[in-house]
Amino acid sequence: MIQGIGLDIVELDRVARLDGRNTKFRERILSERELHVYETLSGRRKIEYLAGRFAAKEAFSKARGTGIGADCSFLDIEVISEASGRPVLYFHSQLVQGFVSITHTQTVAAAQVVLMEL
Repeated sequence: MIQGIGLDIVELDRVARLDGRNTKFRERILSERELHVYETLSGRRKIEYLAGRFAAKEAFSKARGTGIGADCSFLDIEVISEASGRPVLYFHSQLVQGFVSITHTQTVAAAQVVLMEL
């Protein structure tokens, strides 16, 4: 049974501007494992990755019904890709029962999260 659904969309140019100012933005959004992946990417792919993770984490917090805040920070959430490329959600280092889909175009990144009850 579905527990919650979240959706978020973010403009790539906005993320690029925030990331370009200094590293604090990405360090506030990405976990250490996600930062490691980010550093292996180049050019526009870095912004797509960062924006996609931002959107996925926002969508997850919306699906939980809490939003980003004291009980659910960006760093509490991880989106790690399996070898197949499929993104998987972790919350407080625990695998989340649910699904995440991330996509992007030339101008935006979007993510949808569906959380399942156990």
